[in-house]
Amino acid sequence: MTTESAPAHPLRAGLVIGALGVVFGDLGTSPIYALQTLFDPRDPHPISPTPENVYGVVSLIFWSVMIIVTLTYVLLAMRADNDGEGGILALITLLRRWSKGIGPRLMAILIALGLLGAAMFLGDSMITPAISVLSAVEGLEVVDPGLHELVVPLTSVIVFVLFLVQRFGSGVVGRVFGPVMVVWFTVIGALGISGITVEPRIVRALSPTYAIEFAVHHHGVAFFALAAVVLAVTGAEALYADMGHFGRPSITVAWIFFVAPALVLCYLGQGALILHDSKDSSAPFFLLSPDWARIPLVVLTTFATVIAAQAVISGAFSVASQAGQLGYMPRLRVVHTSDRTYGQIYIPWLNWLLMVSVITLVFAFRSSSALAFAYGMAVTATISVTTLLFFVVARRRWSVPWWILAPLAAFLLAVDLLFFAANVTKLLHGAWLPLVIGITVFAIMTTWARGSQITQARRSVMEGSLDEFLDDLANDRPKVDVVDGTAVFLNRDLASAPLAFRSNVAHNRVRHRHVLIATVEVATVPRVAPADRVRMRALDAGEAGGVRGAVIRFGYAEPPDVPSALAMLTPWDCGKRVDVEDVTYFLSTAELDYSDRPGMAAWRKRLFIASSFVKADVSDHFRLPRDQVVVLGTRIPV
Repeated sequence: MTTESAPAHPLRAGLVIGALGVVFGDLGTSPIYALQTLFDPRDPHPISPTPENVYGVVSLIFWSVMIIVTLTYVLLAMRADNDGEGGILALITLLRRWSKGIGPRLMAILIALGLLGAAMFLGDSMITPAISVLSAVEGLEVVDPGLHELVVPLTSVIVFVLFLVQRFGSGVVGRVFGPVMVVWFTVIGALGISGITVEPRIVRALSPTYAIEFAVHHHGVAFFALAAVVLAVTGAEALYADMGHFGRPSITVAWIFFVAPALVLCYLGQGALILHDSKDSSAPFFLLSPDWARIPLVVLTTFATVIAAQAVISGAFSVASQAGQLGYMPRLRVVHTSDRTYGQIYIPWLNWLLMVSVITLVFAFRSSSALAFAYGMAVTATISVTTLLFFVVARRRWSVPWWILAPLAAFLLAVDLLFFAANVTKLLHGAWLPLVIGITVFAIMTTWARGSQITQARRSVMEGSLDEFLDDLANDRPKVDVVDGTAVFLNRDLASAPLAFRSNVAHNRVRHRHVLIATVEVATVPRVAPADRVRMRALDAGEAGGVRGAVIRFGYAEPPDVPSALAMLTPWDCGKRVDVEDVTYFLSTAELDYSDRPGMAAWRKRLFIASSFVKADVSDHFRLPRDQVVVLGTRIPV
């Protein structure tokens, strides 16, 4: 299979600033609520802000960030790119490409884990906007405790506006993301330095001995603390998922030389403030600033958290689009919001679902601390799955010996699973929420994949052999009239006869002089080179009658624009140059009926049928002009 090479991303200041605005939004706003949550007295396992605990907690945060973000993602996972693209779905496609030597059962388990990780990411996309914006608006309480009642309604208004403007695309807003986040990281770094000057001894927490001693001598407290420490690494998966937009060099430079130092300084500054006065643990981030700067800080924090939410929402659109292309979810209506910037998309149905979900979470939990209990579960599950799949891909793709991979994999997975186990302890306090969301999305993804296999098999039986159909047509069985023009029949493969073609011949007794039966394939790479876009296929029984076959290939991250692909065909390909404005597109649609046939459990059949109702219109999905489309339907039992 020929694939297009990964897009080049040379190291440029513009890309580094762009990465700051999009990639690090979630990770960069974690200092707002991480330490505050750790010392929250309302926590089911509260930690007292004693000097020993403060040193231990800050040391745990620092080394967790270094191990999970720097080592797992920046130095390791980001090397496993799928033609420049990253993320859980990229790992799944790499597994499918490098599956030789992996047993079918193990392969199924690994792909299922990958889908579960993607499902957890979609769950995370509901929680992140809620906790991020809530934590920022809660800064009003520090300015004036009497403003407490305004936090939830104001957060809901901001969230509503955020989702309302999604239909305009992130292109215009994206140009200001980078500069805003440059200011953000500069400010939190400066605030951290001011805090460190209060208690300079806090820098001792950079030594791993404090984290180790805290874990050994207070293992019970340290274990439960991990459920909140993980908040410091939320957004790490965005470094990998957004790699295709900015490239590994830009993200790495931004992290090592700008983001990581700012975050470390901010956490140290907050720790110093709590060492100086334990009462400051109620809101250590906002209390780092002087009184006169708190209102401007609340405004800046709100902007930063909106950017963090925007990054996750865009990621959710991308995951849903790619999952639909790969056959793991219904193909939703996708709107491309930029003619110049690749990958900027908007999915209306998912946008409104996320908006309702986020606002519901805001009113249900009412504070970032309460929502933090639910936040860690999705993050730790996604990180654990990413780590596992990376080492499997590393073994298959680069043939790295197991004796080198095993110790590193065991260490990193042990760290990830410790975080996951700590979050399980908060299952009854909100951690159940992302688990329920993830399992629900996972059930939809696996059911859709299985249901599609079953319906495609049954549809192929109804369609019958294409060769036999064309042979009958060539021998006037039945006799039909031939009209001028070009007809394109979109079909799932070139082995079966399109139902629309059969119905047109059987009922209308007519066919076009030039007929192209086209099947659309989604490659396991993000993009396909134009030279590899269309491949003509010989149809022995139909060539003499003007019937030809074509395979049209798109990358899983590309819009499947069929008319644009057909415009690339030459007269040698089709017998005449294709005038896309004079083509009639015939589509075969299938209505699903519940049946007692074997194949899936009854509840999965109902879920599959229900999911089909949100599927995008085929004409819109393939960018077909509606006034040139003829739709002929049938019914398929499930």
